[in-house]
Amino acid sequence: MDRRRLPRGPRPECRLRHGLQVQPGVPLWKLAPTRDASGKLLCDFMVLIPRLKTRQPADIGTAQNWIAGVLNQHKEVVFANMDLKLNVLWVSHRYRAGLMLEIVSAIRLRVPEAVLVAHNTR
Repeated sequence: MDRRRLPRGPRPECRLRHGLQVQPGVPLWKLAPTRDASGKLLCDFMVLIPRLKTRQPADIGTAQNWIAGVLNQHKEVVFANMDLKLNVLWVSHRYRAGLMLEIVSAIRLRVPEAVLVAHNTR
């Protein structure tokens, strides 16, 4: 068995609190919400994590667990998607001043190569 292969599907400890189910091959623009339940526009940002997909599976899992833990600490986060093919994390959240930098800074504590590359505060 090839140990470099990741298990199929999200690991239970990596899931966000809303039970997000992501299907492979679905374009992000179809998955990411643009408004919350009350109709307010959401903010979003993208983080590049260079060479994440080339790491050992255990290292990838550790990074995913850390990121999921950071996102789960913020009730404003409504959607997150990590694309290992592109080494990109996408997060959609309800607006709160400073939240994006707070999340990115917390992620960078354990994943220092993570870089904020795009954001939209609408």
